[in-house]
Amino acid sequence: VCRALLPALALVLLGLAAAAGPRQTPALELAEELAEELWSAGLPGDLPELEPECRSLLAAFAEGSAALTDCLGRRARPVRLCQGCHGPYRRLLAQYGSIARAVGNSSESHNCAKSILTSDRLQIVVTLSEFFNETWEAANCANCLKNNSEGLSNSTEEFLDLFNKSLTCFEHNLQGQAIDLSPNNYTEVCKNCNETYTKLNDLYNHLQRMNRQGGESAHSAHLCIDVEDAMNITRKLWSRTFNCSLPCSDTVPVIAVSSFILFLPIVFYLSSFLHSKQKKRILILPKRIQSNANLVNIQEKYS
Repeated sequence: VCRALLPALALVLLGLAAAAGPRQTPALELAEELAEELWSAGLPGDLPELEPECRSLLAAFAEGSAALTDCLGRRARPVRLCQGCHGPYRRLLAQYGSIARAVGNSSESHNCAKSILTSDRLQIVVTLSEFFNETWEAANCANCLKNNSEGLSNSTEEFLDLFNKSLTCFEHNLQGQAIDLSPNNYTEVCKNCNETYTKLNDLYNHLQRMNRQGGESAHSAHLCIDVEDAMNITRKLWSRTFNCSLPCSDTVPVIAVSSFILFLPIVFYLSSFLHSKQKKRILILPKRIQSNANLVNIQEKYS
């Protein structure tokens, strides 16, 4: 209470000294000095001071946010967010959890969650945490990581290994060649890298099918952004830059089914024609038999 009255007391002293007029110069100087001492000793700073533990938690979250932002920015192109930023993201989650767990603190003067998270309208810490969580969820990084998010899953490591082998194959077959090659000069790339690229493409399609069958989230139709971006890069190089194409493995079944459908009308009309002739024979045959029988009866009658 005394600290709260110090600013008012200083203002009163300044007002009294000013009202004394120019003849009270020594009194005015004394009042000004006393007012400065009261202000310096009693007025709080611009914002209420946080407790040391709360300030430490806030500083840790600020450092974690800066580290994760730097990681996301540096790995934006080509996209390597899930591979390189899962560590900073996990640490930031732990730092935010340390702040949020302070809600139940019994000390009224030491409630870090209330002071840091909900003490103002903007709620910077909450906004930053939501932004990072939404970005991580939109990137579908959980599909690239193990269940505990400690590292990449086996399928992701297998895919990235084939991806690196494909790029190495492209680079190896382009060494010593000019940059402005015509599409006809990429035949060596298409021939020598076809097997590696086919394995990569088949694995990507398999991962996509498995993800669609087992996923129920809003982003379940997509793999993690690292895998999708790597496959997009490889497909653009393969089809647009090198003008390569994969042989269709379903050519024989497609031709067989198409031929069968094509010959169905012929088979139908041929069978209809033969069936109609057979029916005509069946209808005419009894008439001939009946006429022969009548002829025999007539011959026996006159014999």
